[in-house]
Amino acid sequence: MPKKILLFSIVYLPNFVGGAEIAIKEITDRIDPGKLSFDMLTLRADKKDPSFERVGNINVYRIGPAFRKGSVLYRFNLWLFKYLFPFMASARADKMHKENNYIAIWSLMANYAGFAGSFFKKKNPEVPFILTLQEGDPLSYIKRRVGIFAPLFRKIFKRADIVQAISRYLGIWANDMGFSGIPEIIPNAVDLENFGKVYSGDELSYLEEKFEKTPEDIFIITTSRLVKKNAVDVVIEAMPLLSKNIKFLVIGNGEDETKLLKLATKLNVLDRVKFIGYVPHTEMAKYLRVSDIFVRPSRSEGLGNSFLEAFAAGLPVVATRVGGIPDFLQNGVNGFYAKVDDPKDLALKIKMLFGSEKLRHEMGEDGRKMVFEKYNWERITDLMIEKIFSPAFKLYSGVKDKPR
Repeated sequence: MPKKILLFSIVYLPNFVGGAEIAIKEITDRIDPGKLSFDMLTLRADKKDPSFERVGNINVYRIGPAFRKGSVLYRFNLWLFKYLFPFMASARADKMHKENNYIAIWSLMANYAGFAGSFFKKKNPEVPFILTLQEGDPLSYIKRRVGIFAPLFRKIFKRADIVQAISRYLGIWANDMGFSGIPEIIPNAVDLENFGKVYSGDELSYLEEKFEKTPEDIFIITTSRLVKKNAVDVVIEAMPLLSKNIKFLVIGNGEDETKLLKLATKLNVLDRVKFIGYVPHTEMAKYLRVSDIFVRPSRSEGLGNSFLEAFAAGLPVVATRVGGIPDFLQNGVNGFYAKVDDPKDLALKIKMLFGSEKLRHEMGEDGRKMVFEKYNWERITDLMIEKIFSPAFKLYSGVKDKPR
């Protein structure tokens, strides 16, 4: 019989696709279900979603009422029941544990899923509690949102037996919030088969024609949610400082889209800023391949998978020294750091790259080599088994490592 782990996640595939959700699927898909199996409790927001289905190697149980996606009731329901999720999920988990005898529970982020894990741990102290930190929002923003519930929020970290953080930055945060152990720093990885693929000129020519790219043009690109933390506005503000052969491809959508369109119009650069919108992950690599430099001057970042995907595609990166970015970006080696909220400095760093095709190529190749060596899913899965799941099983069994 396989050992069983119960996951808590506010949302999950296929309707919600983010770095955290992709990481869970990539890792669990690579683990032999005959040795370790996974159940998940998540919200059932969309009426089309079944209460139970198997997604990859995870048995997904969706809880709570559901409404048609896009309706007013759908949005209200999602807002309301994320607050109720910790109570519903921990109660359901108690019943499931009696049937399945989980060797560990696993919360995806220190949010409402973290509260669910914390509540369950209080009732079932013998079951190891794994907490994964994937947060990308500024920690100051998280602190404001927690507000008066800060003591209860800290319990998530204090009750955790094992913390997996995707960056050193988040590992430090775990200890600051009360985790007494040593966090395991295990990052997300990249779909190298997709983003590392080398395309022929013919396969990319339709995109170059679509965006009217000439031999003199330099394309900078970002693949980002259009929200404040990703600082797409700073790139647009840098555009008037760059020569007119610099074009900016913006892949993604989000709440700031209208604001960013107005900013590009105001600065008279709308003809050079291409708002492309949503692009499936399976197609995104082609857009990276027709570009020359990846740019995202983030205001905060838990890790930043978009940067790693750009490296896999062979692009140099211009970023900021925030959050988990210093884990992989070496200034002057595979990219450059720009100052936060500084369009002039950002423009300067972009100029340093577009002025030398040789430098762009060398930096891009260095980043590509690093990603293939350190950020592949096979390596990350092996680390999860070694550093997270095996220690959790030992904790549950009362087995201690022999002293070295």
